[in-house]
Order: sequence, then C-alpha cells, then structure tokens
Amino acid sequence: MNTVSTPQPNIVLFLVDDMGWQDTSEPFWTERTPFNDRYRTPNMERLARTGMKFTQAYACAVCSPTRVSLLTGLNAARHRVTNWTMVRDEARDAPSNELEFPEWNMNGICPDGSVPNTVQARCLPSYLAEAGYRTIHVGKAHFGASDTPGADPLNLGFEVNIAGHAAGGPGSYLSEQGFSGAWRQADLFWDIPDLEEYHDTGTFLTEALTLEAIRETKRAVADSKPFFLYMSHYAVHVPFAEDPRFIGRYLDEGLDHTEAMYAALLEGMDKSLGDILDMLEEQHVADDTIVIFMSDNGGLSAHGRGGEPHSHNKPLSSGKGSAHEGGIREPMIVRWPGVTEADTTCDDAVIIEDFLPSILEMAGTPDAARTDGISFVPQLRGERGCSRGRPLFWHFPNRWGPTGPGIGSYSSIRRDDWKLIYYHEPSRPERYELFNITEDIGETCNLAGKQPAVREELSSQLRDFLLSVDAQMPTDKQTGDAVPLP
Repeated sequence: MNTVSTPQPNIVLFLVDDMGWQDTSEPFWTERTPFNDRYRTPNMERLARTGMKFTQAYACAVCSPTRVSLLTGLNAARHRVTNWTMVRDEARDAPSNELEFPEWNMNGICPDGSVPNTVQARCLPSYLAEAGYRTIHVGKAHFGASDTPGADPLNLGFEVNIAGHAAGGPGSYLSEQGFSGAWRQADLFWDIPDLEEYHDTGTFLTEALTLEAIRETKRAVADSKPFFLYMSHYAVHVPFAEDPRFIGRYLDEGLDHTEAMYAALLEGMDKSLGDILDMLEEQHVADDTIVIFMSDNGGLSAHGRGGEPHSHNKPLSSGKGSAHEGGIREPMIVRWPGVTEADTTCDDAVIIEDFLPSILEMAGTPDAARTDGISFVPQLRGERGCSRGRPLFWHFPNRWGPTGPGIGSYSSIRRDDWKLIYYHEPSRPERYELFNITEDIGETCNLAGKQPAVREELSSQLRDFLLSVDAQMPTDKQTGDAVPLP
C-alpha cells in the first residue's frame, strides 16, 4: 500500500459552479462524446493523467445544499438547507399550486445557532485550522444568507476570505463593470467584494480570483504553513460574459454566442486550474499537495443556454435542478502524490458529504463529528468496490422553478445499478421513476411498473432513511396533510 509523502499534506479543493459532467475535454464516460470534442480543458486532462478520475461522483442538484454538505459532512435531508439561500429569512422556493414547502434552513450555516432556520455544525475548515492549516477561501461562498454569520467564511473556520459572501452568482465577470450587477439593474447584493484593485484593469473575474489564490498560497508556503486552499470559482454560473482570451475560437467554430461564452468560461476555469498546478510546482510543493477537482451541481440546461433545453449534458438526462443524472453527476479528479496511481479511473459511487471525512483523513485529522459521509481514501489507495451495496440519498422538498425531466419536489435513492425517484407533487402522472443506470445512463426507460420488487425495496430503504433524519416533507395544499413518505 502506498503512503502519503508528508504527515500533513497541503490540500487544494478546486470547486467549479454549475459545471456539468460533460463540460470538459476529459471524458468521464466509457467513450468520447461531441461535448468532449467541443470544450478545451487541457489542465483537467493533465490532472487526470497524474491522478484518479471518479466517473460516478455526485452532489446535490442545486448549489447551497452541496456547499453545506461539503463543509459539514451531512446529507441535505439532515441539515435541511435543501434549496439555495440568499436573503435572511427569505425562502427561495418558486410558488406551487399543489405544495406548501416546509420551513427549511433557508439561512444556511450558523455554527453557534444564533440565527433561526440555520444548520448548527462545525465545518471542515475549522477542523483543519485547529490542526495547524492555513485555511484560505477564494471565490464563491454561498454558505449562508445575507446578514447571517454563515455569509462570511471567516466565521466558519477560514483564516482568509477573498470574494466570498452570501451571493450565489457573480454580479459580473468583467472588471470594467466592477464585477457588479449594476449593468443589468441587479441588486447590489450580487456585487463581488474584495477585488477593487482589479476594477477597470481588463482582468476577467476567473483570472482575478486565481491571482488572489496564488498570492495567498505563496504566503502560506513562505510562512512554512500547511495550507488548505478552497478555490471556489463563480464560473460557470450565469450571467455569462465574453472572456476575450478564449471566446474568439468558439465563435469561429460556429457556436452561437451564448454557447461560445459558456465554452470560454470553461476554458478560463481550466486555465485557472493550470495556473495553480504550475504555482505548486514553482513553489516546490506539488509533491506535498493533494489536488481535488469537483463541481457543485449538474450543468445548467433548463434555461439560460443556447440550443435545446435539457440537452447540454447528454448522454445524461436533464441538468441543474433535476433528480436525473444530468443534475447531480459531476466531474471529479483527485491527485494525491505518493498515494493515487497516475492515470487511473474509479467507478465507485461517491457523494458530496464524503468530502469532509475524506479530507480530514487525508490531513491526518481525526473526525469526532457526526457525518453522513464515508471516506473515499480507500479508493484513492487503490481499493475498488467499496461502495457496493451503499445507498446514496437526495431530498429536495422544494421547487426550483423551471420544468423538465426530473425537475420537481422529490426524494431519491441510488444503490448499485438502480435509482428510484419519488416525486412529491400529487398530480404527477408518474410519482415513481425507476432506472437501471448501468444499462440506461440516459434514464430513458422508467421501470417502476415492470420491476415492482426493486421499486418496493428501494422505496422502503428511502423511507427508512428519511425517517432516520427526520426529513421535512411538503404539505399537500388540497388536503392540508404532509406528503406521505415513499
């Protein structure tokens, strides 16, 4: 068995916003697709050649639940930040004619429990800081609503915070617009803080954040401090903008303007990854640094994109906001020098709450907290089949807004080849969807009626889990009763 190169490795967690499983030139399937040929992400390819690629890595279907699960190690059904957060005491659920949504933790994380409707939990950077790490946050936070402690990463265990606040998207990617939403008459809530020195310099937001991350990491190296860099990009979230460094080639190739902006955002994100990898080598710490690449939810597809809705993550069905694979399956790569074998692939299923126990194990820091996650360090050491028989759970007793395949209020379970989705809306023609994901990755054939034994077994396991975490269910407006468990 391989061993880690230092007792306390540095850790870079590179998180992308709204990046789909297919938004890369590095394939995460058994074959290349037209999307893999459309996008240019050479540094993801570089990381994959030197690390381990996970083909079945999962997050939540929207951003805040993922980010809270990442920091707490708790499933969204337990921590109850089940939809995205924004303004204190203001739920972000779209209206529904059928359902009244529960009073979920709309204010996000609050470690001291001083704000109602928050999750009280110790967070990943707090453990790492206690273990001696310099904990650095750069980019999008979105852990808590405005005017709550969780809006500021410094209250969650980070020693450094640059550009992280309550907003879940950028005001603008352009320095000429001050990274502000004023150009689109948006509330100044969306304005990105801490980057004033880049205003009117022509520096694209992705690049500005990368420069700040590199500067802070170099300070940690100079101080001989092990570091945890949480590089959390606003890319590729809307509103898209033209990255002049890359957009020309995509326009020349005939992509429509929206999709060309999107492809350029992805390439800019990938350049950031490459710049950070280069910096680690230049600082002579690459061999002592774990690099983890992940996205927070599936790629946007229901609206805001060019071309046909729900088609941007094919062969996966649907996209962001959906219980289908396009909404929850993510590109994930881990490079742990001295531990992961280069250019390897792991098909074991992992989920976002696994990150906290995994990172703490990598850091050599015992985790005394209750978590729903399971460390994927055994997979990194070369073990396979560790997830066989393990159920993964999702719970979204909310309404995101758009419509489309897999989009709605739902609870779901994935176990081995099978995935069951239970929809909460009473009028839905098919309350259950059952797919064999191994044979039908596009979720084209609902087997709920043809495989009643599998449906009932998974439904029972899903029900038991929801009961065990005291999961909130919506209320049926017509009857006034809570929607029954599956």
